[in-house]
Amino acid sequence: MFEKLKNLKTYEAGKPVELVVRKYGIKPEEIIKLASNENPYGPSPKVIQAVKQNTPFMHRYPDDSYYELKEKLSKKHNVKNSNIIIGAGSDQILEFAIHAIKPKKVLTAGITFAMYEIYSKQVGAEILKTPSKEHNLNEFYEIYQKQKPEIIFLCVPNNPLGECLDAKDVFDFLEKIDSETLIIIDGAYQEFAAFKDKNKEIIPSKILDYPNVLYTGTFSKAYALGGMRVGYGIANEYIIKNLYKLRPPFNITTLSLIAAVKALEDEEWVKKGIENNFKQMQKYIDFANENNLKYINSWTNFIVFYIKNSTKIANELLKKGIIIRDMSSYGFDALRITIGKPEENEKLLKILREIN
Repeated sequence: MFEKLKNLKTYEAGKPVELVVRKYGIKPEEIIKLASNENPYGPSPKVIQAVKQNTPFMHRYPDDSYYELKEKLSKKHNVKNSNIIIGAGSDQILEFAIHAIKPKKVLTAGITFAMYEIYSKQVGAEILKTPSKEHNLNEFYEIYQKQKPEIIFLCVPNNPLGECLDAKDVFDFLEKIDSETLIIIDGAYQEFAAFKDKNKEIIPSKILDYPNVLYTGTFSKAYALGGMRVGYGIANEYIIKNLYKLRPPFNITTLSLIAAVKALEDEEWVKKGIENNFKQMQKYIDFANENNLKYINSWTNFIVFYIKNSTKIANELLKKGIIIRDMSSYGFDALRITIGKPEENEKLLKILREIN
């Protein structure tokens, strides 16, 4: 019955707090979750207040036009409402694009967001990957010339590694690709990259001149709405109109819509969280340097350490109530650690020093 799904891998999410509670008997309030790149500071108090005030209306469907949210996004990114589509997380927009095109070949970096491959294989596409783990645009172009994939994914910055292409290099690459190939720029961590280095900032309005480029963004990371599942796509009207044909009605919830609108009204809260992220990340960089550990320079809210016996270390941390991401499933020994609050980072680093 499900033969077509026989070789399709299931997406492996970060281990939930509830699993650690059940398995090790640790109290939920004592568990530190640094595995899923969530924002440890949570959403703006304005968001929390608005959601509380609107809980009595959760039995009502949201405004399916998402007019207010699109208005705020259009002002933020200097685009029209008609250039925007809203999704249940930005990954739903990726799914729309893949199912709209049903590509035969899809090109990605050697290691990148797993859902590109999962959604592509759902429609029978062949996955082409660059030899390098990180984004190498020369390799992308070489494979593109030989294989002519219908979709190319650029994750800027890249999850799960954290490296980030320069915006200029991305736009130079766009110029070389024919209009029949859709290029999807996944900007889930763009707020972090743009804060750290303006050379990394992809300005969505600049892609509107391209007939074949789709930009996706999310409220799950910098805006701390991972549990609300709100994302968006920005592209020229032709692309957006066609993606709309695959969008189900009311694809985000009433409370998700309210939360996203309010989140955009408190950019200072977001900025403060990003500032704290990079201040705390420096502690991990210092630890890596002290212990001669190689790490990937990150433009995100996580950092990757190359470390021997990563599976064993991740399991040891799990027993102590700290959830991180073991990267051994990607074929190399490394740990991916979401940057947490100061006290969370201190506890994790203390245990790592003891283990290491």
